[in-house]
Amino acid sequence: MKFGFGKSLARALKSQKKFSRLIEKAFKAPRNKTKRTRPTPRAAKPVLVETTAFGSNPGRLTMKTFVPAARLPKRPALVVVLHGCRQTPESLDGAAGFSRLAKERGFVLLYPEQRSANNSQRCFNWFRPSAVARDRGELLSIRQMIEYACEKHRIDRSRIFVTGLSAGGAMTAALVANYPKLFAGAAIIAGMPLGAARDAMSALRAMKSGATPPPGGWGRPVREISSEIKQWPPITIWHGMDDRTVNPTNALASIAQWLEVQGIAESSGRAEEKPWGRLQSWRAADGLKLAFYSVRKLGHGLPIKMREATTPMRSGDPYVIAAEISAPAELLRLWGLKRLSF
Repeated sequence: MKFGFGKSLARALKSQKKFSRLIEKAFKAPRNKTKRTRPTPRAAKPVLVETTAFGSNPGRLTMKTFVPAARLPKRPALVVVLHGCRQTPESLDGAAGFSRLAKERGFVLLYPEQRSANNSQRCFNWFRPSAVARDRGELLSIRQMIEYACEKHRIDRSRIFVTGLSAGGAMTAALVANYPKLFAGAAIIAGMPLGAARDAMSALRAMKSGATPPPGGWGRPVREISSEIKQWPPITIWHGMDDRTVNPTNALASIAQWLEVQGIAESSGRAEEKPWGRLQSWRAADGLKLAFYSVRKLGHGLPIKMREATTPMRSGDPYVIAAEISAPAELLRLWGLKRLSF
């Protein structure tokens, strides 16, 4: 009797190599269209501190934090930032300046980090059901990091916020769907709706062409997880009009998802034209529920104000892109994290 093990193994290896090439092509660094400027002196970069013993860590992630050495309130807020594919916390923070804002406004910063052993492109595995199930995998690892940070730094649990870029944005959606009471605000930047894929290949198709609505509509994947929840944290969705990595139609799917979950009619929103693009918002008597920032001339990345941005060449992170609006600054404004006055 002959076995086809050798041929099967060869096919598997070929498929794996094909997938690696596809994901690498999908996240090819965008060309830098900004003009080169003369380097200016820069302050020393804040050091992100790694913590190893924060929990059982079933997702095998790395925990990194930044805690301002001075001017930290007794009960500070916590901001969780999830990086995208082919990024590190250091590259994202160095370009976007979250740690600088943490110093100015007195909050603790948490960066969960993906390991290349889990994903060769360092993407959070948002497309694997086991990675985004409640109290399992990568999702539980991030939940454990948040709990550890809350206890160690005496965090005000009514002021925990989360944002993520690309794969980190998709993981942000999964975190909010599974732990809605944990967060006071969330932002999905160039991300994907929950339930858009079930494996790597379907994820790539959805990113490129737009995700197909699941049976029952986009609200169903979230309702199946947290059917008892009536009050959701305010959510903002950000996407570049010129994104060629994650099709902007995925932002529309994310909007549909969170409107359906909250029982909000799409027609009840307000649209405004802004110098940087278009803002759509949905509000209720108790405040903002959902907002969509559609940014003009922005590719795949996190927008930051031109005067604050560094070029990708200097920052080392091509997914932090100069624009007419700064996502970090706008998010802190929405979340009420103001400059310290003492």
